Amino acid sequence: MANWQSIDELHDISADLPRFTLALTALSTRLGLDLAPLEADHISLRCHQNATAERWRRGFEQCGELLSENIINGRPICLFKLKTPVCVGHWQFSVVELPWPGEKRYPHEGWEHIEIVLPGEPESLNARALALLSDDGLSQPGIFVKTSSPKGEHERLPNPTLAVTDGKVTIKFHPWSIEAIVASERSEH
Repeated sequence: MANWQSIDELHDISADLPRFTLALTALSTRLGLDLAPLEADHISLRCHQNATAERWRRGFEQCGELLSENIINGRPICLFKLKTPVCVGHWQFSVVELPWPGEKRYPHEGWEHIEIVLPGEPESLNARALALLSDDGLSQPGIFVKTSSPKGEHERLPNPTLAVTDGKVTIKFHPWSIEAIVASERSEH
């Protein structure tokens, strides 16, 4: 199976990885967030057009396996497990989240966020995530914090999210790994 960086359909996101890595490092520095001890389990893309999402899907089908395809918040989202990981800083992401365009327009097509797993009670996720961030970082202009509970059609685990963004890239925190969520979807079938 091919390396994802050598696939024509994925050339734009391969070229986008250095920008994303720099932007992610800059955001974590602004937030006073030490990424080194944290477990991030997947990386996600954003695009504006269905044609882009479909091209990326064709590319990922050549270098990975489709783990899940689900409707979340009214739009399709695919998860692919890659043979060759996407390397960002010290992490190696084997799982890529590919959402189709939704209502929100993103400023950039390409890599948009990573998701960090903070194991523990879902009810205490926000407090545990915010404790990792500096108050100075959170109070800076252009830094936004959002909480949500995205839910796939068949998910059985409560999966709250705390997202912190500077409008360029986002760091999301969850209590469960994406593979645990996918397993919970399958356990009811």
